[in-house]
Amino acid sequence: MNRLLKMSTRLLLGLALFPALVMAQLPDPGLTIDPARTALVITDPQNDFLSPEGVTWGLVGASVEANGTVANIEALMKTAKANGIEVVISPHYYYPTDHGWQFGGAVETMMHAINMFDRQGALTTQGFEGSGADWLEVYKPLINDGKTVVTSPHKVYGPESNDLALQLRKRGIDKVILGGMSANLCVESHMRELLEQGFEVAVVIDATAAAQTPDIDGYAAAVTNFRFLASASWTTEQAKAAMTAAGGH
Repeated sequence: MNRLLKMSTRLLLGLALFPALVMAQLPDPGLTIDPARTALVITDPQNDFLSPEGVTWGLVGASVEANGTVANIEALMKTAKANGIEVVISPHYYYPTDHGWQFGGAVETMMHAINMFDRQGALTTQGFEGSGADWLEVYKPLINDGKTVVTSPHKVYGPESNDLALQLRKRGIDKVILGGMSANLCVESHMRELLEQGFEVAVVIDATAAAQTPDIDGYAAAVTNFRFLASASWTTEQAKAAMTAAGGH
């Protein structure tokens, strides 16, 4: 009887420790940068997410400031450009016709209600300058340099509805360094779809941020999933060092 009890106790302890053992043994594949085959992809570097005047600042502002997200995205773009690595922006826009949608998820419904990323139309930039849909001012010289690829807009969270994968494939790119806004929504959705499309992905965990409320932490949820799914979870400094080593600048 004692022997049976001891065996049962060992089994229960083993089951209790199993998640910790799995996490401790979770591999870290890493991502080796080849500048000709690598792109830096930034999602939603726009005022409504990253400016204190943006419509979501009350939800994401603390996370943006804690991570140094604005400066980190800028540093990534500058480092990528200095080392011959393509920079690709995947923006989020809503046009008046998009407000005719008849259903949506929680955050999607909120975005429509607060006119997040709204533009006056697909074929006009009237009212765009300085709007919530516009680039954060500090990024404009980097994005508007005639070299940065700006894809068609994604409409919910992931790139399934835009031409990001096409733009990457046409350039012979199969490795992606990913950052932008927001961590548990567009960044995570882009990561998941790029992985399904056969790309290697490294996520820069402090070049993003997410909504945090007293009972929900979107950033913590995303960082957990980045570790489970991506080839690498880098800090900005680690990403800069990897790009510099690969490009020699």
